[in-house]
Amino acid sequence: MKLHELKPTPGSRHERNRVGRGMATGNGKTSGRGHKGQKARSGGGVRPGFEGGQNPLYRRLPKRGFNNPTRKEYAVVSLDTLNRFEAGTEVTPELLIETGVVSSAKDGIKVLANGKLETKLTVKANKFSGAAKEAIEAAGGTVEVI
Repeated sequence: MKLHELKPTPGSRHERNRVGRGMATGNGKTSGRGHKGQKARSGGGVRPGFEGGQNPLYRRLPKRGFNNPTRKEYAVVSLDTLNRFEAGTEVTPELLIETGVVSSAKDGIKVLANGKLETKLTVKANKFSGAAKEAIEAAGGTVEVI
């Protein structure tokens, strides 16, 4: 097959329907818009959500919740993911990003007690759960809040 032999699959390409170009086309005169009315006019139609003057759904339903502008989102690290580091390693947010444990530090790193820690590590993070703190210290490591 050569480049000049390429053709689109039959039925995949359609010619544009040119409205208002004679009665024989089936879309002449009113161009498929019917007779008169708001939807027949240029720029006609109603905005999305408009229900003909009836109180629309988005106004009938109550507002709920709010977006906290000061919310902090932490990158979560589980204890079992810390097992990949050798004993005695100082685990910092920079090291976690470098090794691909977390993609970005977001507003900080939080260590959670999911799984079991078998290695002695010095872990530096912004937050620790109580159980994670105990587990790191039980494994002989140290916890440092930065």
